[in-house]
Amino acid sequence: MTLRHMKIFVAVYQQKSITLASNSLHLAQPSVSLAIRELEEYYHIRLFDRLSRRIYPTENGHRFYEYALHIVSLFSEMENKIPAWDANAPLHIGSSITLGTCLLPSLVKAYQEQHPEIKIYVTVKNTGTIEQAVVDNQLDFALVEGTVTHPEIISEVFSADTLCMVAAPGHPLAANRTVTLADAASCPLLLREPGSAGREIVESLFLSGGIQITPVWESVSTLALIRAAQNGLGIAILPELLVRDALKSGDLVSLPLPPDILTRSLYLIRHRNKYLSSSAEEFLNLCRMWKF
Repeated sequence: MTLRHMKIFVAVYQQKSITLASNSLHLAQPSVSLAIRELEEYYHIRLFDRLSRRIYPTENGHRFYEYALHIVSLFSEMENKIPAWDANAPLHIGSSITLGTCLLPSLVKAYQEQHPEIKIYVTVKNTGTIEQAVVDNQLDFALVEGTVTHPEIISEVFSADTLCMVAAPGHPLAANRTVTLADAASCPLLLREPGSAGREIVESLFLSGGIQITPVWESVSTLALIRAAQNGLGIAILPELLVRDALKSGDLVSLPLPPDILTRSLYLIRHRNKYLSSSAEEFLNLCRMWKF
């Protein structure tokens, strides 16, 4: 039996008339009569008595009406609420560590000030892990620094930032007017862990100059690398967003690399087959317009 049969039965029961029910449903009378007869034959019960061109619900008809009305009402309620599901759908957002530290908290706060009813779940890990989570449909979308090459992922540039080469005040290279990659490679290097976007960019940069590097520190924690650099343990190469406060306070100094050598793009990524709710699309638009 179909929902159409239930709707027709409810209308006939409420109108106590095949004619009135067919008019309210905009159906031909024979179609309405056929639907009632199909219900009776399918369930092997009599739903209406036909007496003197009038119909009267049987005892089974009264019982059946309780179920049919509930089914029809529940379906109508679902149809009315479905549009709100899309607008109020929870968001599952991923982010690389840098953007999850410096950018995403402000974005989420701004979004939830406008949409306090929407729940947002955030995962912050290195770019490689976030990329796999997008492929596995664990995230609606993500914000990352590194270039993503997986064929199932769509990426778009939404902003850019700069990596800085930083060291403790008084580091010998700080006195140079320009620091080359060879100069940096001669010093102990403090880098992010393999798989992070920052590590990939730094390694690619040195390899393009024919220079092999072996860091003395590897860490998922940018704060650990900043502290190590502040204590004179080597040179860190980190996003300007993360070291901005330390540079302003004088705890670190920026080594003078050639202009734009460490500029990189920031990306919004999602699975190419992922359906995005209207709430997700609105968050993406917020990212595209954000100034930082």
